[in-house]
Amino acid sequence: MERTVLDLWVGVFVAAGIAALMVLALKVGNASTTFNMGETYRLTADFDNIGGLKVRAPVKSAGVVVGRVDDIQFDNERFKARVVMKIDRRYQFPKDTAVSILTSGLLGEQYVGLDAGGDSATLKDGETFKITQGAVVLEKLISQFLYNRAAEGGAK
Repeated sequence: MERTVLDLWVGVFVAAGIAALMVLALKVGNASTTFNMGETYRLTADFDNIGGLKVRAPVKSAGVVVGRVDDIQFDNERFKARVVMKIDRRYQFPKDTAVSILTSGLLGEQYVGLDAGGDSATLKDGETFKITQGAVVLEKLISQFLYNRAAEGGAK
């Protein structure tokens, strides 16, 4: 009888551990829905470079999640990445809102950041942001720095 109770408790702890790992995996993989959107509208933005931005990445304004990335496409005519976002209807943004791709921390996940402008007219469903700034690629910055240092060394 004592062995059966011990086996039961071991099974309970193993099941709890597996459940905790599943919750952790969903949180890390951004598959959990911590942002509950009701009605949404779609806005698009074209970027030269989106870096490692992924579908379902958060769209934030002033640090608050206001939407999610719904789709990422490549425009064959303009050779740009088109990001489609679903924004919660509670949040309306002016037409001159600036959109940029930012990173949480030094090596964290990438997200879309919205900086509201001052225009009185707001963006409607299906419209496109005009002011965009692509992702900062660390490798490009390092290579540009090294190239500039080499050019300075050669000039002396």
